[in-house]
Amino acid sequence: MNNANVARSIEQKTEVDIAVRPLYLESLALVERLHRRLLDVIKDEFDRRGRADVNSVQALLLYNIGDNDVTASELRTRGYYLGSNVSYNVKKLVELGYLSHQRSRVDRRSVRIRLAPKGQEVHAIVASIYEKHVRTVEQIGGISAQEFDILNQALLRLDRFWTDQIRYRL
Repeated sequence: MNNANVARSIEQKTEVDIAVRPLYLESLALVERLHRRLLDVIKDEFDRRGRADVNSVQALLLYNIGDNDVTASELRTRGYYLGSNVSYNVKKLVELGYLSHQRSRVDRRSVRIRLAPKGQEVHAIVASIYEKHVRTVEQIGGISAQEFDILNQALLRLDRFWTDQIRYRL
């Protein structure tokens, strides 16, 4: 490659960097902000119902567990819990009667977790929030099914990109 081609290649990369950098950084901030906002929406609904027994992180965890029977480690690997203190929240939810736990018959070291009736109530509340949003997000939020499809495709590609960064140490 001659000097002119190298200079042009560097110029093009700079133009791409200039175009992508602010959009990428804005997307990162939006993903973080949207997760926090979702927690605020859940908290608001529980506040309206006079429920201070679980926080929004715990309510979202209970929703994500749903009908599944999982181990504590699976909560993070399946994406049910995004925080770093999963054991604290699981222990607290068991103590408060939202989760039931039982040692695995196969591996006695492993504990299986499932929703107790109180946890199913919380799951139903979060599900009702989501159902309300499904019915109103297009009319009030102005986001169509097609836009969600495009958004989800982009987020999946970003997830794959980040996974590859870790897996292949790129």
